[in-house]
Order: sequence, then structure tokens, then C-alpha cells
Amino acid sequence: MGQIVLAAKVTHVPSLLLSEREGALKGRRKLPIESLKEIGRRARERGADTFLIFDTHWLSNFGFHINANERHTGSYTSHEAPHMIQDLAYDYPGNPALADLIVEGAADEGLDVRAHRIRSLALEYGSIVPMRYMNADGGLKVLPVASPLFASVEENRKFGDACRRAIFRSDSSVAVLASGSLSHKVISNRDVGEGQWDIVSSEFNRQMDLRVLELWREGRYQEFVGLLPEYATKCSGEALMADTAMLFGLLGWENYDGTVEQLCDYFSSSGTGQVNVEFHLN
Repeated sequence: MGQIVLAAKVTHVPSLLLSEREGALKGRRKLPIESLKEIGRRARERGADTFLIFDTHWLSNFGFHINANERHTGSYTSHEAPHMIQDLAYDYPGNPALADLIVEGAADEGLDVRAHRIRSLALEYGSIVPMRYMNADGGLKVLPVASPLFASVEENRKFGDACRRAIFRSDSSVAVLASGSLSHKVISNRDVGEGQWDIVSSEFNRQMDLRVLELWREGRYQEFVGLLPEYATKCSGEALMADTAMLFGLLGWENYDGTVEQLCDYFSSSGTGQVNVEFHLN
């Protein structure tokens, strides 16, 4: 019987990589990077063999899609920010068996889910950047999931729940990552520059992000899932916060009763709100 050993909401912003290089950002993302490494350490310590990643940078129009390749290998340059993310080599085993179980379970919910074995289907940086810090040696399997732009919050909840049931039917020990931002209103082009790393583009968004973190810390999950649909739209959620809805669907939605551990300070990046948080499992 499979198990979920870890669940977390994580950042994947390009400024993590810029923090490793010479320049204005050098060293300034140390704490978020170290907390990603800590999540990876915890996953291994608890016996994880697979990272299931709800990736808000792999966007799909219709249906739910899983990259079920036996192996993920390639070199990635971001099409949206090639000056920030370029030539990142990656090589990870996949978990097609778990992908197939998710497809089967999701069909019971009436969801259209497809597991793809297509060699040219590459990883996106919502998976590659966290794996750079959590899975540096490529020892754990990686199973990326796309974010469907036109799915409802309820569909994403059902998909997350289908993932939970599939994991328990599998022989995998899984660390689940919701890879994406909190609010995600990116700054305008005219504001690009050294100051872009220190501002949230909307004070309303910043206050909402801080309120959400407060609700999580206080265990007020019913209130959070109640506001999630509006939070996702009014705060320009990355992929309409599909990753967060999937994660909470997997955790049990309003019935989740675990504690939350914020592993780095809330920070901004190009106007967006970012954090690394573990949702502890009882």
C-alpha cells in the first residue's frame, strides 16, 4: 500500500536561480532555497520515492494531463525568461505506474485525465526549479501534472482527491508539491529593474496572501477553501491556483486537520507573493 509522506506548497520563481549568480540578487534567496532543500531532505528521510508535482508552469487548455514518461531528461531554457533560466540540464526517473492509477481513479469522478508517454514532452520550470534543490542527485522519481486553465476549483479538488486514492492503491511513497505562487499579479514591463524583486504589485494581494497564511497557521481550512475561488481570480492566481486546489483536494479539503509549518518568510518576486509551507500529515 502506498503512502503520502509529505505535502507542501512551494515556490519556483526564477529569482532563486539569479540568487546563485553574481549580481544584485546574489544570496538574497538563500532562505527560500534552503527551505526547498529542507523539504527535499524531509521527503527522503520519510522514505519518499516519488515527487508528485502540481505544476502551474505546465498549462493545459482542456482536461488533466500527466507526464508519465519512464524518464525525464533534457536541457531547459525558459521561453518567457531565457535570460533568467537557461540550459538547465535535468535527468529524473518517472513513475508511469502511479500515473496510470491516477487516470483510473479520476475516471470514477468523471474527469478526463490522460497519462502521456511522449519522449518530446519536456518538463516545465515549475518542476525543474524545485527539483534542482530537492532532488539534486536525481534519485527520486518525478511525476509532473499540468494545470488546466479552464477547469473549475471543484474539478481540481476532485483531481487532488483522485491522486490521494491512487497513491494509497500504489506501491509508492509520495511527496506531493503544489508548485506555484500565492498571488500572482506580475509587475508591468516599465517597472522591471533591480526593484522588481522586493515589491508585491498590489497591496490588496499582499494583504490577502498574509491573511491566507494566517488562516493556514490557525487551521481555519474551511474558511480558506470557501474563499479560494475568489482568491484565485481576484488575486491573479498562477494558473488560477489549480495547484493549491489540487493539494487541498488531496489533503481532504475542509476536513484537513493537520498543522502548517511556514519554512521561509513570505517574499515577493516580480510582483508576486511567494512562500514555502509544509502541510503536516496526521
